[in-house]
Amino acid sequence: MADGRANNGGHKTAGRKPKAEEQRLIEKLGPLEKDAHRALKEAIADDQSWAVKMFFEYMYGKAKDRKEIEFPNGIPVIDMETWS
Repeated sequence: MADGRANNGGHKTAGRKPKAEEQRLIEKLGPLEKDAHRALKEAIADDQSWAVKMFFEYMYGKAKDRKEIEFPNGIPVIDMETWS
């Protein structure tokens, strides 16, 4: 490319980690699975709100984030002066 974009190097840590690295992490964490389930179960039994929230988000999926936007007089206003 004439503008040199091909030579800029990009971001070295961007993107998904290699499968081999992911597999090593899974193998390291595997023995802790029973402990993690037990800890989550105890936290839910203790009414820890973060644990209950985590359980429902993983079990049923995270709720969609909705934002209500109100406009004056019900009409959206676009200030063209700030777009210059």
